[in-house]
Amino acid sequence: MKQFLKTIVILCVAWFGIHIGLIIFDGLNDNLNKADLGIVLGNKVDNNGQPSNRLKSRLDKAVELYHKGFFRYIIVSGGIGKEGFDEAEVMRDYLINNRIPSKVIIIDSRGKNTYLTAINSKLIMESFGFKSALIITQYYHVTRTRLAFSKVGIEKVFSAHADFFELRDIYSLLREFFGYYKYILLVQDAKNAPSYRALC
Repeated sequence: MKQFLKTIVILCVAWFGIHIGLIIFDGLNDNLNKADLGIVLGNKVDNNGQPSNRLKSRLDKAVELYHKGFFRYIIVSGGIGKEGFDEAEVMRDYLINNRIPSKVIIIDSRGKNTYLTAINSKLIMESFGFKSALIITQYYHVTRTRLAFSKVGIEKVFSAHADFFELRDIYSLLREFFGYYKYILLVQDAKNAPSYRALC
């Protein structure tokens, strides 16, 4: 019995290590392609109302890719954090201050988590007739984000990671491991979502 349990533990550790390695590899190898729009996933806003360094790095990547012509429109998606700020509005203001025209920015203030961002993005894309998206987030978040977008029926999804790394990434990688399987097992497909009016 001890040998059996030891084997199980070794297999679980190996599975965890391989999966973490795949998340890192997947996230750091951008799948860049021209898309109808970019989608920046929200993150923490500091107490002063400015994007945290993590969120700023996502927005900076969006600015870079927009000016390189990878997309013409940008969805900024986030909810209201514990600091009391609407992430999406803060993200919009940051983009405008970095030479992104306000007319190309679409706000999703109901993107409280990755799955809701995927659902809302699909509704917006259908409303505007968009077919493809380039998601922008942290490298460790790319794999689960693509899974969420697949579950809602968005098939043409490209990705780019933000150029920001911190010690907290260790915790984030651990969370993404469990989050990925939670999305596989517990999150239902939502390919027949309601109309965009549900967001308004």
